[in-house]
Amino acid sequence: MNRFYLVFIFYYLGACFSAAQSFQFVEATIGDIHKALQSGHVTCRDIVSGYMDRINYFDEDTKLNAITVINRGALAKADAIDEKIANGEKLGSLYCAPILVKDNFDTHDLPTTGGSIALKDNYPPDDAFMVRKLREADAIVIAKTNMAEWAFSPRKTKSSSYGTTANAYDLTRVPAGSSGGTASATAASFGVAGMGSDTGNSIRGPSSHLALFGIRSTIGLTSRDGIIPLAWDRDIAGPMTRSVEDGAKIFNVVAGYDPADPMTKFGKGKHKADYTKFLDKNGLKGKRIGVLRDLVFTEDADPAVTALFIQAVEDLKAAGAIIVDPFTIDNFAAHRDADNFCSRFRYDMHEYLKSLGPDAPIKDVMMVLETGQHTPDVRGGLESFGAGPLDVHPNDQNPPCMEYPNHEGRNAFKKDVLAAMDKHNVDVIIYPTWTNPPATLMRADQDYKGDNSQLIAPSTGLPAATVPMGYTHGNLPAGLQFLARDYQEDILFTVSYAYEQKTKHRRPPRRFPEIDRITQFAKVDIK
Repeated sequence: MNRFYLVFIFYYLGACFSAAQSFQFVEATIGDIHKALQSGHVTCRDIVSGYMDRINYFDEDTKLNAITVINRGALAKADAIDEKIANGEKLGSLYCAPILVKDNFDTHDLPTTGGSIALKDNYPPDDAFMVRKLREADAIVIAKTNMAEWAFSPRKTKSSSYGTTANAYDLTRVPAGSSGGTASATAASFGVAGMGSDTGNSIRGPSSHLALFGIRSTIGLTSRDGIIPLAWDRDIAGPMTRSVEDGAKIFNVVAGYDPADPMTKFGKGKHKADYTKFLDKNGLKGKRIGVLRDLVFTEDADPAVTALFIQAVEDLKAAGAIIVDPFTIDNFAAHRDADNFCSRFRYDMHEYLKSLGPDAPIKDVMMVLETGQHTPDVRGGLESFGAGPLDVHPNDQNPPCMEYPNHEGRNAFKKDVLAAMDKHNVDVIIYPTWTNPPATLMRADQDYKGDNSQLIAPSTGLPAATVPMGYTHGNLPAGLQFLARDYQEDILFTVSYAYEQKTKHRRPPRRFPEIDRITQFAKVDIK
């Protein structure tokens, strides 16, 4: 092509894309999107297409592999929002917010695989409760994100449906599991925020490894309807965001009672009207914070992570918090090591597969062992998690494994945690989310250690959140975890926001900068 015409095309495209170029996609917040739209200089189509460009430009070429499928219908939704704006119509609180959704959330218009090739063509009949709430708030599902197969692994994010996801801060490292696709995609600014699920670690662990805010709410406050289960009375879903404020905005929309999830009857009436009202940069003043040394100074803790935690305690003090150290929980070691897990995956999956109707790709999750539709990595997990009966509720098994909140061992653990918090009069407990940096992809299983998220919140049903605590070994993120009493998510938002604003640790991964739209055009169409 003639050099003159190439230059002309570049200048022409520069004029065409000037509006979108004026918006900075890297680290943008929901508020930034709304301000840009209100200015009239940028359209919702510009915003959505810009994030799609980032996915197309970076995800495959870098081998990040965080995205499973882009929602091509997102542009039509963006156009509809632009029309609403032009007509002065009322908009939902998350209007034009491009959200990345983990591949175990039902989406009627996009495949939902749960990380399994057996469900590669699974189009559920309707949306998960949280997806429906996001769409009703005028958020846009821009893409689905990769996950660990059947959500088994907290170590890495590898599926038989879409492959392995890398860590956006270091492409040789893991993003943890199972919500690693959401974590890396959100960190790389492929959308404004993401949605993940957490049975033991899978919101907070990947959020820690990718310098995000992630919250696991109280069991009963949020619905799991339409989310492929791992252990139904431990599963939680929620936001993974680059800022605490965006986490609160999304939580406002997705939390609350859902008759399709009977567990939410326990949280009925306990949901705060607006969690953003608890975002106070001075919110740490007077807060009593217990340091759970049992999860800090462990034998295998990386000294660099421990040093960050010690500095975090100093930062909390400087922000006005009252530090209670040491903070101890009676019988902690016994509770931590107790076998309080019900083998219910096969039963829960049977219930989920029935919800897909007569066209469900499989009827029993254990069929994949016979068909070979799984990676070798998960065979042991399938045999272990799927050991229970197909259609007998855990309460009715022999011997019974009582469903939370009627599980004796889990209730005893929760009682001792709350008693310790009352004894020391603390508002929250803190510990590193991981005591080790992200493992390498090559040694994801061998070097798995330091995962603190598994140890209190899932068994007790108590809420916990992680927030960026800094970086080790140059650029590997670490997270600080706060744990609160049940239904005190408001306090989690307060202390997380105040710590975030005090320290401002979050920084974007260097490998995923702002892209020049003309450079991108040249890469795709001219090379």
